[in-house]
Amino acid sequence: MKSSMTPTAVKQQVDVCIGKMGTPVGTLVYVKQGRRENTAFAYDAHWLANPDRFAISPDLDLMPGHQTRKAASAHDSPFHFAIADTAPDAWGRRVIARDHARRRKANTALAPLTEMDYLLAVDDFSRVGALRLRDEDGKLSGRYCRTVEEGQRSTPPLLALQRMYDASRAVEKGQETAEDLRYLQGKGTSLGGMRPKCTVIDEDGRLAIGKFPSVGDIRSVTRGEVLALCLAQRAGIDAAAARVVALDGVPVAIVRRFDRDDAHGRIPYLSAASLLQASREEDRAYTEIADAIRAHGHAPTQDVRLLWRRMLFNLLITNVDDHLQNHGFLHVGKGLWRLAPAFDLNPFPDKERESKTWLSEQDGPVNDVETLLARCAYFSLTETDALVVLAEVVTAVAAWREVALDPVVGLSPHELDDFAPAFEHEQMATARGLLK
Repeated sequence: MKSSMTPTAVKQQVDVCIGKMGTPVGTLVYVKQGRRENTAFAYDAHWLANPDRFAISPDLDLMPGHQTRKAASAHDSPFHFAIADTAPDAWGRRVIARDHARRRKANTALAPLTEMDYLLAVDDFSRVGALRLRDEDGKLSGRYCRTVEEGQRSTPPLLALQRMYDASRAVEKGQETAEDLRYLQGKGTSLGGMRPKCTVIDEDGRLAIGKFPSVGDIRSVTRGEVLALCLAQRAGIDAAAARVVALDGVPVAIVRRFDRDDAHGRIPYLSAASLLQASREEDRAYTEIADAIRAHGHAPTQDVRLLWRRMLFNLLITNVDDHLQNHGFLHVGKGLWRLAPAFDLNPFPDKERESKTWLSEQDGPVNDVETLLARCAYFSLTETDALVVLAEVVTAVAAWREVALDPVVGLSPHELDDFAPAFEHEQMATARGLLK
């Protein structure tokens, strides 16, 4: 017989602010009752009257009153899309969950983690994009959630990378100490997946992501990502700056964060999934991203052409992990967005050359050059324009061995064979044939 008792509701409220100055944007109310989690967001009246106002998330119209959000499925976030983009990724959640499990062993009365707990566990300094969270105490102190807590570290400098790597490695092996977890807490990112990583302050004081090898790697994945990002820049793609730093022979990828700048500090960020308001279980297509760019883009023609160039590049380097969270947008002003620099580009020599995000509902995944050329007009390119882009991308990718051996990437000659199938394949041969 089922109990008729209603679960006790947990309710939390935080202020949502934006930018370096922390301009108030609105109030977020989170409610959990049993397994049900939902949120409501209301814009601040001053934000609605601000001449620089914009809708911080595609599912939050600029209007007074509370706008509710309920997860479409158990896999979706209960937060509105832009807010969900700032939550920790799978690696960050893993660290938070392991720390919490350890503390629950010592205190069985400790409540299970909620989605709000995960959201608030990210350091304010390194939270992705421009949104910042402040609770009731923060209103009085002027501090944001998880600015720096007693016993915790702020975002560490590059010199501390070895300590971060050691702690991450211990978590992967299930051998972490309480000190390891305290050190890693809050330093995950929203840009990525399950692989170990951290936020770090680079040598010039700029924010970056440190990406570590995983215990299960069978090739130098970190060097492979830096190689892909360097090739992307050669191919005319705006890509995140990256290099490899060796820790006693262990290659760590240092990837520059692109949601910060000297002029404005924090730049608002949206994933492509958020721009499309896509559920995590939905299959969406590049043509839909192009449509969203035309609706919300600052320079739509330029960006849809760049999107086509990225599709072609991904195909030729066998980057098949091109899901919607691995494409992003930066706010330019007045609710208009531009493509963020490319990131999370990885050659997969051992996988089938088939994109995770489809070209269109009719075409299916991106898996051949000729279909991409046939659809170039949808991305504002003439056939002549597309062939020029094809020549530039092919030239860049063809130089992969030379770039791989450059000290910035640092692959050794005997490691090149591990990556060769990602760059040397039938689609590359087809592309060359089309240019004759």
